[in-house]
Amino acid sequence: MRRQFASDNYAGVCPEAWTALAEANSGHAPAYGDDEYTARASDLIREFFETDCEVFFTFSGTAANSLALASLCQSYHSILCHELAHIETDECGAPEFFSNGSKILLVPGEYGKIDLAAAELAITRRNDIHYPKPKVLSLTQPTEVGTVYRPDELAAARDFARRFGLRMHMDGARLANAIATLDLPPRRITWEAGVDVLCFGGTKLGLPVGEAVVFFNKDLAYEFDYRCKQAGQLASKMRFLAAPWIGMLRDGGAALLKHARHANACAEQLEGRLRKVPGVRVLHPREANAVFIEMPAALAAALRDRGWRFYSFIGDGGARLMCSWDTQTSDIDDFMRDLEALAAR
Repeated sequence: MRRQFASDNYAGVCPEAWTALAEANSGHAPAYGDDEYTARASDLIREFFETDCEVFFTFSGTAANSLALASLCQSYHSILCHELAHIETDECGAPEFFSNGSKILLVPGEYGKIDLAAAELAITRRNDIHYPKPKVLSLTQPTEVGTVYRPDELAAARDFARRFGLRMHMDGARLANAIATLDLPPRRITWEAGVDVLCFGGTKLGLPVGEAVVFFNKDLAYEFDYRCKQAGQLASKMRFLAAPWIGMLRDGGAALLKHARHANACAEQLEGRLRKVPGVRVLHPREANAVFIEMPAALAAALRDRGWRFYSFIGDGGARLMCSWDTQTSDIDDFMRDLEALAAR
């Protein structure tokens, strides 16, 4: 299959992760995370964020988000998130399931970012025992529409969370792309910004499988290992979940940031060319590795007939075009050639 723009999940394993995986595939190693590779990967995550933290590896982002949120909530609590957040639209109810029923409260906001005034209304409209008690503020970085929270916006969210006694969760499935955009130390937009627990994504940037749950507030990690085991997330050969992180994060995260910058640059190039096509409209600011566009339904159908794959975005009516660590200028040329020819008909 040719390289597509449907999702960065389509891309294969990047060379650095593949090499680290091969390095771990030698001889025997203790099972269930008691191996040197898991320890090294965890230490590299601590070095990357410049802080001591508890690190756990899961098979999927759904498990990472759901178990992390469950660790922050009781069943009678609620979680505030943007109405387009992945934990609401794409987790098949897993956060509610693993938290034994914690309620998700949806908050609007421009460009995928939570409107804190609207969040305050969601919290203060009821304060009686009949209403699920707000406990968590969940942010997605970058957002589901490809925008990036700036440090001042994160600081405002941190102050808001503290004012209302909320824990802060960050869905960082593409956090590396946000770090590349902002060109800031990772600590600036995570624990220094008040994030208690981060779901750190690597799969979309070139890992074969697995996400990391990072507890900056270590007290909240109490018995999280049991939660992972019960949910089927304790890998017997944990070294193969952890080792690819070593390839991505050694040398200060050089490979992670290199691939994130590349994907972002490809999306910037794609956006610039899309803006010149009659009948195509860019829907949101392009701030990471995704471009969201609106185009006539007939044009979208014709592109699909030519073999191109892309997702129609939930609640938006547009299409998402996602660049990956391995996207090439030739891929953009091929896509734009078809798009421009079809749009000119």
